[in-house]
Amino acid sequence: MALLAMRRRGGETYPIREFEDVYDRLGQLMNAALGEFAEERSTGVWTPTADISETEDSYVVEVDVPGVKKDEIDVQLSERELIVTGQIEEHESQRRHRKTRRTGRFELRTLLPGEVDAERVEARLSDGVLTITVPKAAAAKPRHIEVTA
Repeated sequence: MALLAMRRRGGETYPIREFEDVYDRLGQLMNAALGEFAEERSTGVWTPTADISETEDSYVVEVDVPGVKKDEIDVQLSERELIVTGQIEEHESQRRHRKTRRTGRFELRTLLPGEVDAERVEARLSDGVLTITVPKAAAAKPRHIEVTA
């Protein structure tokens, strides 16, 4: 019985990615569990939900930020670390009957698994989802080598 599922790519295994996934899931679980005990007007920073995927040419990060305008979001890339910050304002004038959506300052930090081309990063906000496309560096892309006789 395998204790740790391994991702395979071209015959190689990447156990560190599995540990990063477990770490991210534990962080999300802690945020979800402790979020219920937070004050009604949370002053702490919270992490929005996000999906991180990989294509042949880039890493794609999709962050849920409903109700946030593009000028209220800051996206930074420092080497391989992607940082998304912003704030969702609370509407004080309304009489609230139930509150399940998070408000206040948010921050998402993630370490991308390979080298990236920081000059060609694109961020697009549509329907409450921020999609960040981070192209892989040329050295990080798999290269096809033709075999000759």
